[in-house]
Amino acid sequence: MYIRNVILDTKGMLLAGVLASSILVLPAGAQSAAPAPAAAGAPAHYQPNRFSRRAEMHYGLIWGVDSLSVKYTESGEVIRFSYRVLDANKAKGLNDKKFEPSLIDPQAGVKLVVPSLEKVGQLRQSSTPEAGKQYWMAFSNKGRRVKRGDRVDVVIGQFRADGLVVD
Repeated sequence: MYIRNVILDTKGMLLAGVLASSILVLPAGAQSAAPAPAAAGAPAHYQPNRFSRRAEMHYGLIWGVDSLSVKYTESGEVIRFSYRVLDANKAKGLNDKKFEPSLIDPQAGVKLVVPSLEKVGQLRQSSTPEAGKQYWMAFSNKGRRVKRGDRVDVVIGQFRADGLVVD
């Protein structure tokens, strides 16, 4: 009888030890609240950081632009690169007609260019940039080689934006 009670006490202590070790105690204020539910009917979309805070600061300080984005449009036949101008002087090079913009997708092994249409000209804005305005250019994606989710590089003269995600 004595051995049976010792075994039961040992099992009970073992169970108590397992339960005690599985309790996690967090410092006051360290617990996070549950995320707020999305509004009814409104889908919640995960928006990953498109590039690091350091890269964002670099584009703003050196090139005078922010809000860089690359979008898959027109059923994939066109890839649209857009940016907002913060400093018109620094951003001049991006709108300069003498620089031929290119969009490079190393994964697909392609280099896209801005097409030039007979009556319209190049599909890009080349006016003098103004602070606070959004500018864009369209790259021809014939054959739809560049896909959503690809990481691409945009090169315009000395300007280079690496690793932008195609939305």
